[in-house]
Amino acid sequence: MWLVRVDSGLKMMQSGEIMFLGENHHSLDAKGRLIVPAKLREKLGPIFVITKGLGDKFICIYPLSAWSDITEKLKGIPSADKDGMRFQRFLIGGAHECEPDGQGRFLIPQILRDYAGIVKEVVSVGMNDRIEIWAKEEWNARGDEDLTHVDDELLEKMSERGI
Repeated sequence: MWLVRVDSGLKMMQSGEIMFLGENHHSLDAKGRLIVPAKLREKLGPIFVITKGLGDKFICIYPLSAWSDITEKLKGIPSADKDGMRFQRFLIGGAHECEPDGQGRFLIPQILRDYAGIVKEVVSVGMNDRIEIWAKEEWNARGDEDLTHVDDELLEKMSERGI
């Protein structure tokens, strides 16, 4: 068991609890399928959810446990809440269940590939409870800005969150 900082403070992580880390480069096959590396397949489980990313043009992969946490929170939003319903349509309406084949491949639906601008080359980024999938060109463009420099404003914002 160890402590991990999350938005709401510190969380106790149990041995075996899902955590995705690191950056990997991949290519889609001719049918738009991505191979999930074996070590990630074990963490994702036999079925997982893929949907639009929030804030930028990328795709998110969630293990069912993390997706269930999200949908449970969204169930509490009243249907009269227009912003809440718009958010649900974006996130849940864009979601697809995926089940890798025997070789660990799964199809990224065309609508999600179009959304993220993915053609062939992708970058997967572990983001604790999920994996982001970026078009390589977009990741490289953002990476020059996001990954090579953390400015004072960002450091201050993270410090205010206790990180």
